[in-house]
Amino acid sequence: MSTIVRMRGLLASSIGVTCAAALTLPLTLPTAAHAAKPAAQESAVPGTTQSLPLTPLATPGDSTRSAAPQQQRQEQGLPRRDVRPFSLVGVVWDNPNAQLHGQVQVRTRTTGTSTWSTWQDVETHSDDAPDPDTAEHTSSTVRGATAPLWVGDSDGVEVRVKAEAPPAGSRAADPGAEPLPRGLRLELVDPGAEPAAGAEADSPRATISAETAAASAVNADLAPLGAAAIPALTKKETEDELISARGGDADATKARPYVGPRPRIITRKGWGADEKLRERQFGYTKTVKAAFVHHSASGNNYRCSQAPSVIRSIYRYHVKSSGWRDIGYNFLVDKCGNIYEGRAGGVTKPVMGAHTLGFNTNSTGIAVLGTFGSSNPPAAAVNAIARLTAWKLGLYGANPRGTTYLKSGGGNLYKKGKNVRLKVISGHRDGFATECPGRRLYKKLGTARSSSARLQGR
Repeated sequence: MSTIVRMRGLLASSIGVTCAAALTLPLTLPTAAHAAKPAAQESAVPGTTQSLPLTPLATPGDSTRSAAPQQQRQEQGLPRRDVRPFSLVGVVWDNPNAQLHGQVQVRTRTTGTSTWSTWQDVETHSDDAPDPDTAEHTSSTVRGATAPLWVGDSDGVEVRVKAEAPPAGSRAADPGAEPLPRGLRLELVDPGAEPAAGAEADSPRATISAETAAASAVNADLAPLGAAAIPALTKKETEDELISARGGDADATKARPYVGPRPRIITRKGWGADEKLRERQFGYTKTVKAAFVHHSASGNNYRCSQAPSVIRSIYRYHVKSSGWRDIGYNFLVDKCGNIYEGRAGGVTKPVMGAHTLGFNTNSTGIAVLGTFGSSNPPAAAVNAIARLTAWKLGLYGANPRGTTYLKSGGGNLYKKGKNVRLKVISGHRDGFATECPGRRLYKKLGTARSSSARLQGR
């Protein structure tokens, strides 16, 4: 009976509202095996963000003094300069509803060298975002933003932003409209040091902060408090837990649920989240009817050992630069197929994300670290999508090969209030007019759907 109650607490959600961290603790204490282990020692990985205002750049043959004001605003940037160390870049602006119609390029210098990169394009889309009219979207802290770009350890930067003609009929095409959004700033993110290796959960002096404890406690029935990873389960173990969660007797139930084996998931503690950055409360939606697959558009120039640093950088960029309450994605996957917990609130629960503008309600968002417009996604990453969705969607009875209906919260593809039929595993572009998750990754979603359904036993 205690298992039933525990799993009910695990899957319980605070429907359609945000709730305090204290209210999201499990309804029962963790199992004895878990409770016997104290939390792991917490290590500081603070990171930093440098925010530098962009200024008008002179066009060839002109100086900023002689150029007309409108001409000056066509191109802004930052001349080559030395800066404090950073590893990820992005550009933000004041109005989150304004679009940057143009080209953003950066080049960087590797730390401690005189070697500069070639010019690299930064994706200008800003459609990974909270839903319109939500408290997160309408917050005074929210800003428009490009996708972040991972550049590795750097200590020099140069950036240029050049306006292009906006689409006909858009507000930006109106006479007198600004060619570029106001308040352009370059954000340089240092992810901070890696979490201390060897911090064991059974350390007699182990301590963690209240914020880290809260983020870990919502997964306390899956792993010890402060654990760096949630262990994988077999298919039978996963089925038994789900049957118990639904009030059944796992030993007596002949009809097994369609759910894939729980994969290993690296927790926020495992990738070194600074829990003091995010809002303290967790936000939930009602259920999980669909999974939207994204690419982070942060580039493919990272090693799998660097993935935690990439995630910490994206987290800081989403919170400190874009003004969101937490990292936008519910889960992240690296090129080696490792799966990471994203937005805090519990990996089994219907956590409200900020990943698919207009369709964050009743969905989950999975971002593959990388850019997959012209590059093929690694097979390990596609397989990880299948394993994760087979389990997560199975908890809520969703068929990975099926379709479902979601109500649009408003976007550039579907107007607010429209009931949209979508595949249960969809690409970001299915709910919003965007290149995400990249042409090559989008083509692999059929494979992911078939594999996910097979893992569920369908």
